[in-house]
Order: sequence, then C-alpha cells, then structure tokens
Amino acid sequence: MKELLLEVIGWLGYLERGPVVLQVLLMVALFALNRHWRRRPLLQRCPKPLQPLIGPVGAALVGLLLALGGLADGLLQFLVVLWLGWSLLDVLHGQLLRWLPESRVHQLQSRLLRPLYLLAAALLLINRLDSVNDLAVIPVGELFGVSLTLGKVFSAALLTYLLLVGSGPPAAVLAWLLQRSIGISDGSRKALELILRYSVVAIGITALCFHVGLNSTALLAIAGGLSVGLGFGIKEVFSNFISGLWLLFEGSVRPGEVLMIDGDPCEVRRLGLRATLLWRDRDNAELLIPNQTFFTEAATTYTASDRMRRSQVSVSAAYHHDPAEVIALLEQTARQVPRVLKQPAPKGLLLNYGDSAINYALRFWIANPMDNVGICSEVNQAIWKAFKEHNIEIPFPQQVQYSMVWPPEDHTPNRRS
Repeated sequence: MKELLLEVIGWLGYLERGPVVLQVLLMVALFALNRHWRRRPLLQRCPKPLQPLIGPVGAALVGLLLALGGLADGLLQFLVVLWLGWSLLDVLHGQLLRWLPESRVHQLQSRLLRPLYLLAAALLLINRLDSVNDLAVIPVGELFGVSLTLGKVFSAALLTYLLLVGSGPPAAVLAWLLQRSIGISDGSRKALELILRYSVVAIGITALCFHVGLNSTALLAIAGGLSVGLGFGIKEVFSNFISGLWLLFEGSVRPGEVLMIDGDPCEVRRLGLRATLLWRDRDNAELLIPNQTFFTEAATTYTASDRMRRSQVSVSAAYHHDPAEVIALLEQTARQVPRVLKQPAPKGLLLNYGDSAINYALRFWIANPMDNVGICSEVNQAIWKAFKEHNIEIPFPQQVQYSMVWPPEDHTPNRRS
C-alpha cells in the first residue's frame, strides 16, 4: 500500500503544473457554459437526439484552436473525448427506448453502461498519468497464503460486479428463448430467469476464486468462516437466500403471481436473494417481504392455477320488493359490466333479513385479481343506476327518539290520546 500512496503523490505533481490547471479550469468553464446554453430556445430547435452532442463538439473546436495556438497540450482533447463518449450514451439511451421498456433501459444505463464507462475513463486517465501495468503488480497483502496484487483485487471486484449486474440480460434472453421453444408460462419464465442468473453467479464466483489463486483448501477455509458467521450475524440473510431458492424450485411464489398481503392484492415483481418485491396497485407502492416470511405465515394466492377470481358486492333493498326480481336485476346488471366475466355467470344471493332491509350479495368472476377494486366500483355504480331505473329502494336505518324526565319514576310514557 505504501507504493500505491507514493504513486498517487506523484500524480499530484503532474496536476500542479500551470498548463494542466489551465486546461482543467477551461474544461469546467466549457461544461458550465454548455449547461447554461442548452436551455436557450435557439439550441432547443436542434433535433433532440443531437442536443447532447452540441457541448462536446463545441469544446472540441475550442480545444483545436488552442492547440493550433500552442496554448494547450493533449489533456484538453482527452477530456473532450471523454465528454463526447458520455454524451453518446445519452444518444444511445434514446435509441434503446425504441426497442426496450423505459425501466429496463434505465437499469441497463445506470447499472452497467455508465459505471463501466466511468471505470474505463478512470483507467485511461490513470494510464495518462502513470502506467496501469506498473500499478497492477503492486502487492496489497495476502489471503490464505496467496499473494494478492492490486491488479488481482481490481479484476476480481470488476468481474464480481459484472456477474451480479451483467448476468441479468443474458439470463432473461435465454429464459425467453426457452419459453418460446417449450411453451412455459410467464411466471415460470421469470422463475427460470432467476435460477439461471443465480447459477451463473455461483459458478462465476467459484471460477474467479481459482483465477485469483485460491486453492480448494482456501475455499474450504472461507466456507468455514462463513459457517461461523451464520451463527453470529448473517443467519437471517442466509435463511432468506435459501428460502428464495426453495420458493423458485417449488413454484409456490413466482414473479407475476398475485398474493393477498394485509387484505390488499399485491403482484410479485421480483424474487431476490434476501426479499421478495411486491407491487400494490391501490397506491403504487412496492413492498419488500423477507423470503422466509412465506414459510412461517399463511398467504393467499389468486394465480396458483389461473388468474380468475370471484368477487362480491353487497347491497340492500326494501322489504316491499320481490326478492326474486331483485336477484334477477342484480345478475342482469353484472352481465352488462364489461370487465365482469360472462362465464362463470354472475350469481345473486339473498343473505339475510335485516332490521330495515333485505341484504343481498352479488358474486361475479373477474380475469385479473389486481382489478378487483376498480371492477367492484363499476358494479356498484351499475347497481345504483339499475335500482334507480326500476324504482327499487335502498332503505337506511331509522330511529325514533322519546323524551324522558329524571328521575325515571317521574317519567310518563308517551301515549296516544
């Protein structure tokens, strides 16, 4: 580590040179000027895909003029090229939106493309100040008797990141191809995608350990250390991880299924290493539920075999209306609601005789459990309109109040004269 510190101190000497400071300040000024002028109406007339390129192209022209005048060396041109590459990622973002969903494009840019570009830019800048090959052989310590260099640690960290982040898209494509070939459901496809991704990550990390130089004895020692750690701090994390794998193989909780959580239908979006991500429609909220929760608590699913769900609304009608006519009207009304399934047919029921009304229930089937609240609202509105057209009264409770005097023995009951 002392050698690395000395190398970094050497870089500071290069950055303290007057021409270098001047070029860096000029680059910062050009970047700020670009941020200011991009809001001007004149530049807004430029085609949107080309707008990110205006700043770096203008900076390149300024750098060329300074180079011709002998006022700048290659650092300014180097920074302009990096800026141009970063702007091209913005152009690529717009092009990817034509073929991929916005969420997928954002994930690809923020987790893979932009971090890799920043890493490559940092390596190029370091190589301009020093030699990357010389830095790679700097020793940083030992692990289980294996000497570790800065290059090995960096490559191991980079490959681990690529395995965790970059294995997602290939696994998704392979799972999609298998779905097209053998005809599995969307939920099974997402589960297969996660299983493939976990398998690639596990095999890749094992191969990476051997690449760094760790032998089987070292791997056994690491496994032993992890087993000790399970008893002290990461038992819950490991339990959730194993629970997630078990849920995938068992198929009881898969992405795309709808579960009832605290009385609300929630769609399973992603089954992660530690927790399951669910989406709640009524408030667009995302819930993170630990995987082992599904082993210790009961959960109701509406998509284990299919997505059909029976729903119900309750309504009351006055006693002077014929129950047979009310039930027939309820069933007819439900059949006219577009999102209510015609088969199985809606069913009206007389539940009980209340204090001031007869209580009915209308049961019907819907195709998507996540639409239950909205469809119940449509059915209730249709019932209100149908009752109004057929003059069916929905009574409300009434109470009669009598005045009393105190003490009770002086009270005279109300009597008809």
